[in-house]
Amino acid sequence: MTDQVWAEATTRDFPAVERVTAAVYEIPTDQLEADGTLAWSKTTLVVANVTGAGRTGLGYTYATGACKPLIEGELSSAIVGQNVLDTSAAWQSMVRAVRNIGRPGLVSYAISAVDAALWDLKATLLGVSVSKLLGATRDAVPLYGSGGFTTYDERAARAQLEHWTGDLRIPRVKIKIGESWGADPQRDLARIAFARRVIGPKVELYVDANGGYHRKQAVRMARAMADYDVTWFEEPVSSDDLDGLREVRDQVTPDVTAGEYGYDLVYFARMVDAQAVDCLQVDVTRCGGITEWQRAAAVAAARNLDVSGHCAPNLHAHVAAAIPNLRHLEYFHDHVRIEQMLFDGALDPTGGALHPDPTRPGLGLTLKDPDADPFRIA
Repeated sequence: MTDQVWAEATTRDFPAVERVTAAVYEIPTDQLEADGTLAWSKTTLVVANVTGAGRTGLGYTYATGACKPLIEGELSSAIVGQNVLDTSAAWQSMVRAVRNIGRPGLVSYAISAVDAALWDLKATLLGVSVSKLLGATRDAVPLYGSGGFTTYDERAARAQLEHWTGDLRIPRVKIKIGESWGADPQRDLARIAFARRVIGPKVELYVDANGGYHRKQAVRMARAMADYDVTWFEEPVSSDDLDGLREVRDQVTPDVTAGEYGYDLVYFARMVDAQAVDCLQVDVTRCGGITEWQRAAAVAAARNLDVSGHCAPNLHAHVAAAIPNLRHLEYFHDHVRIEQMLFDGALDPTGGALHPDPTRPGLGLTLKDPDADPFRIA
């Protein structure tokens, strides 16, 4: 954008946010899925739309349909009437409006979806991509294949791993371990060994226990994994156990990571200050959206830590492209499947990176209504 175009855009009398709506979609998984501590058979997508200046911005989260009344109630009331360019002011208004109902958890998911829609609308009105509006630091955003559920048999696991590393040429992959809260560590080790055989010696291998182990068990598991060159150990213990994460981190070779359940900046600051992780995970659909994701990345940067985007790769791509301390994004099977099914503009991961399209205004995503309608529940 030229200086003249920018000056005209920022001085134009932009109409205010006029309307905020939400829709809920429930998409069955392609087979039963589980990690170390939870099983599921469906994923709920909540799409937020913010309308102003004759255009509509789109954002979304993976949460529960209970987000819809929050989005159309408290959050809508907080931002309707505000200037569509003032994303920071809108974010602050939403946070203040939810003081008495609580920011963490469900409320933060709802804020995240609306904040993303506000950024999409703002960038669209200015005729630029969100990554360019934020100030891109990179054209390519590295990613890793993620799935490897504990419910997969060898055939399903092999097919997924070979798709990532063969068809898509992704050089790093992650599988789930810690089945039944760490009750069967030998099965976990067997699955790790199997994954290494399938992907070969050159692909990076990550594991995610979803907090299923206790502290010393996690240390023993990390040492037992050494023969398989595992370099990423996600949530070896509960992410609420900062002392435990630090204790494991101090004793093992793989990078210890956590942070996906961060709902505000204080959470991330507390985790970083506790020296609990080697890489901070931040989820744009949970943390408070693009606005708060950038600030969380700055908290990590202040301690010389990288950030990894948790799930929702097509929503993360633009903000991830705009920070200097990015390690990668999680190319999570469930969300990838949904985003490719239901959104026009989903990015191609071939070669192990996403490339936000600078020629598509906003986030570059459009909901394919005919494809999405059969899954709509609210």
